[in-house]
Amino acid sequence: MTTGTDYLGASTEAIQHHYDAGNEFYRLWLDPSMTYSCALWEDGDTLERAQQRKHDYLAVGAHAPGAERVLDVGFGWGAMVRRLRDTHGVRHITGLTLSAAQLATTAAWADERCDLRLENWNAHRPDAPYDAIVSIGAMEHFANLGMSRERKIDAYRQFFTRCREWLVEGGRLGLQTIVRGHNTNADWSIQREMIRVNRWIFPESEVPWFAEVFAASEGLLDVVSVRNDAPHYARTCEVWLDQLRARRAEAVALVGEETVERYERYLLVSIEVFRRRHAGLARIIFQRC
Repeated sequence: MTTGTDYLGASTEAIQHHYDAGNEFYRLWLDPSMTYSCALWEDGDTLERAQQRKHDYLAVGAHAPGAERVLDVGFGWGAMVRRLRDTHGVRHITGLTLSAAQLATTAAWADERCDLRLENWNAHRPDAPYDAIVSIGAMEHFANLGMSRERKIDAYRQFFTRCREWLVEGGRLGLQTIVRGHNTNADWSIQREMIRVNRWIFPESEVPWFAEVFAASEGLLDVVSVRNDAPHYARTCEVWLDQLRARRAEAVALVGEETVERYERYLLVSIEVFRRRHAGLARIIFQRC
């Protein structure tokens, strides 16, 4: 796995600490596509349908349907790659991940249209421009824990600079990331608990403020649309927690009581954090200036 020398985000080891907990463990409580990010809900949805809607929203916003070349930064277990290939007719998808466990699962379905790599975005050097870029749930790892605002903006600006370089003229980026919330009536006990839980679950990772995202992209990418879907993440975490509890005995057999308890606590705290808008869920469509 390659990493650029100026990379400022979470280490490969920190990423693998979380995502390599075990594919079978995550399969117990995620939807069948193994999508581990906030869904986009409408009334009557199953989790699987809400995740498909999220993928479609970002794909269509990025003008990916029918494209020749699309890049997925942080492709997870490949749900977006498969959606781009099978539903949106993309002819070639490059996917980047830092998780060896996630990459290993793709061998069962990846074909010649899928170029999936254990590679950091900072080290990526495409041989031709992309028509569109999507990135879901990866930006949370682009800046390291405890960085100053200026340093974080530098880290995010590296990413947006690369996206501009990689995109064709007028090409778009569909980005989804957790952001810090602006609830001024903060319950500090919840805030402190979220910090503690995140250090267990997501070591070395720091989520951005909306202002940091926009400052980092200024002059590089134009903002086409913005959504803050915090309630959608609360609902997603509620379903994940219900499904984990329903199969708790199997989860304990796979990863042990302590790990299951940590994930239960993480999901419980996340529900409250998003419900009270101490955190937000940004879905942003950018276009190359």
